[in-house]
Amino acid sequence: MEIEGFEYRRIAGADGVQLNVAAGGSGPAVVLLHGFPETHLMWRVVARELASEYTVICPDLRGYGASDKPVEGYSKRVMAADVVAVAGEFGYERFALVGHDRGALVAFRAGLDHPDAVTHLMCLDVLPTLDMWDVMHGTSAAVGFHLYLMAQPPGLAERMIAASSDEFFGYFLDLWANDPAAIPPDVRAAYLDASRAAVPSIVADYRASATVDVTDDAEDLAAGNKLRMPVSVIQQDWGTALGFDAAARWKAWATDLDHSTTTAGHFMAEESPAEISSAIRALLTR
Repeated sequence: MEIEGFEYRRIAGADGVQLNVAAGGSGPAVVLLHGFPETHLMWRVVARELASEYTVICPDLRGYGASDKPVEGYSKRVMAADVVAVAGEFGYERFALVGHDRGALVAFRAGLDHPDAVTHLMCLDVLPTLDMWDVMHGTSAAVGFHLYLMAQPPGLAERMIAASSDEFFGYFLDLWANDPAAIPPDVRAAYLDASRAAVPSIVADYRASATVDVTDDAEDLAAGNKLRMPVSVIQQDWGTALGFDAAARWKAWATDLDHSTTTAGHFMAEESPAEISSAIRALLTR
């Protein structure tokens, strides 16, 4: 499946990994990064809406969708460098960056590592990796069982997930959506097909968030590095549910932060595309 009206290219990332990229529109660049267990198709409504004013660039992250799936190279630092390389291929040294879920973690790292390239940053429904692990404790951590499963050494998680991949990935598509109808059957099937073909790389992406990504975040926090561009964060109210102050967590990382909650489910760009499109436009005026 493709985003209607968008053109598709294969573009080399930071280390030559070939990424599947959809692009459309004209004007200043906005890069949209998808989450788990999805592909760039999650932006199909928002991307077309923004393309009336912006050049909208929607890659499949390395390891996902139709992008290459190397055995290694899933630190968010490397994946963030992919984003800069992709934008550069379109002629943009500076761009706004919006990420959802896993893509938001890549966007967060890009904002820290490439502050001169990322003009505006939006993260949807995540905490920074270091904070995510810090707030997960006690029985409430059961909601993040997949994080712990995919953090294990290579082998077992891949075999377990591959043995029932449609049930595993479909579980999250169903559980995390307040409005399951926002993901039509053909789109859901496309997500399952893509995820089924990417089990080792998806696990490697998550494993990196329990290893190298934690180290990178901790080093930045200790050094006092912060996001210097305008930042917007939209989340479900997980802080209230799990007992932490999400806005305070984000304020430790961003000097110019707008934090808000939504009544949409996790897949908010599909469940409430008008809300997300409006929020992106508002961010770009700051």
